[in-house]
Amino acid sequence: MKRLFPPAILFLALSGAAALAQPPPNPAELAAAAKARAENPNRPAPWWDEAKLKGDDWYRSAEGRRMADNILSWQDKAAGGWPLMNTSREPFTGDVTRAGPWGVNASMIKASVNEVRFLARGYRATGDERYRTAATQGINFILKAQYPSGGWPHSYPLRDDYSKWATYNDDMMSDLMRLLLEVQTEPRYRSLDSSLPGKAKAAFDRGIDFILKSQIRVDGKLTAWGQQHDPVTYEPKPARTFEPVAITGGESASVLLLLMSLEKPSPAVKAAIEGGVDWYRRSQINGLRLIQADGDRVVRPDPSAPPLWARFYDIKSNRPIFSGRDAVIKFEMAQIEKERRGGYAWYNQNGAAVLREYERWKRSAGA
Repeated sequence: MKRLFPPAILFLALSGAAALAQPPPNPAELAAAAKARAENPNRPAPWWDEAKLKGDDWYRSAEGRRMADNILSWQDKAAGGWPLMNTSREPFTGDVTRAGPWGVNASMIKASVNEVRFLARGYRATGDERYRTAATQGINFILKAQYPSGGWPHSYPLRDDYSKWATYNDDMMSDLMRLLLEVQTEPRYRSLDSSLPGKAKAAFDRGIDFILKSQIRVDGKLTAWGQQHDPVTYEPKPARTFEPVAITGGESASVLLLLMSLEKPSPAVKAAIEGGVDWYRRSQINGLRLIQADGDRVVRPDPSAPPLWARFYDIKSNRPIFSGRDAVIKFEMAQIEKERRGGYAWYNQNGAAVLREYERWKRSAGA
């Protein structure tokens, strides 16, 4: 009988994740934790999508100032950033139980960047020095956290676990670098501190250098990126038990979209884009429809389904791979436990945006 996955011990040796191989948590505890996160009123929310459309008058209004006060209250004064949560909804009174699902520590994943944007807009509209001070501290938090090689860790200050790796996961690095582009070019950031645009440009350039050096090559050919990379050697690294060493069809999209947004791209950037787009074309999955229902995800054959990309691909074979909380690689999503099938985005359509943008890019900067 043909094996559907390599022995667990081989996978762990190759990934360097032996310390992660532990018995899966109790299903009831996992379900309770997921329910608590979903019901937390301050769980992460896309509040900036609406706030960014407001004019200066709104930022001067009672509603705008109340939101700003809420955001100010959640800033981690020691680190300078904000926690991964909806910081705009209510003020922090010192009761840590009112924090979002991941606590009050500063974060760079889906956090801090929008608080900085909001407060920079608020300072332009009101001249409130509190906004200027907090936004400047937030930018400096991001600048300080960057590795000399140009990547950013998942968490800062550093911890001795997977969070020390330079992180593309959840589009973190792309989000940070887009903010740094704004700091370089938009006048409201210069009004915070005239030194910030120059610092942001230097950090952005280091970030581009890290992106180019961490792009995974297979048999000498550029492909895409992993979710995490060693900040010194640039090699892809694992994170949680269900996040193995792999090429990611998820976060690699935001990296390529960032590269394609650059004016006057260098030959190295152009080569990275061409290699990444070629990989997305070769890795496209046709004829499968992703179905989500009752806290589960399954795929079914469907010739009319839009193209999909897997979250993880084996680096050598480019075969989609999946892993549950036991850290064992499998080759079908159906082979991992329901809790992980339903609790993680194993498939996506991110490559479609890459391929569309590439056609535009080839007509302009890529030509």
